[in-house]
Amino acid sequence: MRIGVLTGGGDCPGLNAVIRAVVRRGVEVHGDTVIGYRNGWQGPLEGLTKPLDLDAVEDILARGGTVLGSSRTNPYRVDGGAARIKQTLAEHGVDALIAIGGEDTLGVARQLTEDGVGVVGVPKTIDNDLGATDYTFGFDTAVHIATEAIDRLRTTAESHRRALVVEVMGRHAGWIALHSGIAGGANVILVPEQPFSVDQVCDWVTRRFERQFAPIIVVAEGAVPEGGAELLSTGETDSFGHVRLGGVGTWLADQIGRCTGAESRAVVLGHIQRGGTPTAYDRVLATRFGLHAVDAARDGDFGTMVALRGTEIVRVKLAEATAELKTVPLERYEEAQAFFG
Repeated sequence: MRIGVLTGGGDCPGLNAVIRAVVRRGVEVHGDTVIGYRNGWQGPLEGLTKPLDLDAVEDILARGGTVLGSSRTNPYRVDGGAARIKQTLAEHGVDALIAIGGEDTLGVARQLTEDGVGVVGVPKTIDNDLGATDYTFGFDTAVHIATEAIDRLRTTAESHRRALVVEVMGRHAGWIALHSGIAGGANVILVPEQPFSVDQVCDWVTRRFERQFAPIIVVAEGAVPEGGAELLSTGETDSFGHVRLGGVGTWLADQIGRCTGAESRAVVLGHIQRGGTPTAYDRVLATRFGLHAVDAARDGDFGTMVALRGTEIVRVKLAEATAELKTVPLERYEEAQAFFG
């Protein structure tokens, strides 16, 4: 069997672990040939390939990013894109395609399945916002990086009695903010799911200073004030129609300074959350996803995505996986509120 594999969307710790597992299981266990497609959906669109044999994946387990490269290319925004992909796969003799990505990449995989392409999905997003799986690889690493940053920032905040606002990723789902905020002992956590009151935030900050401690505020990039809107870093959109968010941390730090009179600084972690070595948890989860994706491909179980349910890896329909985002429920946010102020 000839299996193609690609990585789409934002890079993510653990991608290389999936690729390695696909190759090792496919080649060593089943005698398959694995073809890597470069730069996300651009690869099968333009015939951009990278050989993936055992030697090619020997030392990539601990590496961040993706050896295949990635992009936010949307073939359904390209004239005849789906037909071009089908033609490329046919020319390369590919029997099944494993697409590793988040909501957008898997949305394309679902559409291609409906158009007659044999695709199996692997969930990838540091935001942990795919509803059909308990966890996505990359999330644990992103939370670990953000938590370490909060720990480091706390020491300088206490030394200078500053309010520090830490902006983390999270467009529509605040899982990174919630988990890193709790783990880092933040005094305020703001997520996209719950609009926040600037006055309430300032009150929590003031109470913290009154207790002779410096406040740490963790805010997701997609968090919005009551009656406000998302802050955009630019007006640009990608091929999936997403605008680039950013700036809420700096804006909030300015508001806190004006309201409380205290020195307030913002730190935007940005893409540092995506980079570097994946945690042990993400390496294991990504590896398991890759192994099971090969099995699904060999079974001809196309239009499915491998997912984590409890401790087991299961298969779910791509339509279910991309139906809605998994957002932070109110009860989880209320747990964190016990530590605000």
